[in-house]
This record gives sequence, structure tokens and C-alpha cells, in this order.
Amino acid sequence: MTKKNGTQPVFDEAFRRAAVRILATSGRSARQVAADLGVGFSTLNKWKSRLEEAELMAGPHDDVMKELARLRRENELLRAERDLLKKATAFFAKETSR
Repeated sequence: MTKKNGTQPVFDEAFRRAAVRILATSGRSARQVAADLGVGFSTLNKWKSRLEEAELMAGPHDDVMKELARLRRENELLRAERDLLKKATAFFAKETSR
């Protein structure tokens, strides 16, 4: 852990992973784990969400349900990108025709 501009601590990736592992295996509430580790409750929950998302998107899974969830999430992201590109194309086509 280091301090960012002397105010907020900055935790490295190894600490974040360890904190999420403790949360998953200790049987204690997220608030208790956060207090024990000296991090904010919402911060710990953000770390957990990000690591779960990263694990889900990590690639093919043997577990069919995990793979299905990963593929659905990937489709969702691809649809969002496609829609954004459609909007951008329409916008630039309109701008260049003036």
C-alpha cells in the first residue's frame, strides 16, 4: 500500500485479490472484512465486482453456465460497440453532407 498525494491509500493488485479471497472464504460480512483490512465497504465491493467480471471474461470455461454467462456478456459488449459505431457513422455522414 502506498499513499496517493498523501491522502488516499493505493492498494496493489495482489492486496485487492487477497481481500476478495478473504471476503469469499472467511464467512464474514463484507463490512467486517472491509473494516478489518482498513478499506471502504464500497471499495471492497468494487474490487469484488471487477475481479468477478475479469474472471468471467477470462476465456472459455469448462463449466457450461460460466461459459454461457461469459458469452452473453461478450455479446452485450459487442452489441453496445456496434450501436455506438452506427450512431457515430450516422453523425459523421450527416456532418460531411453539409
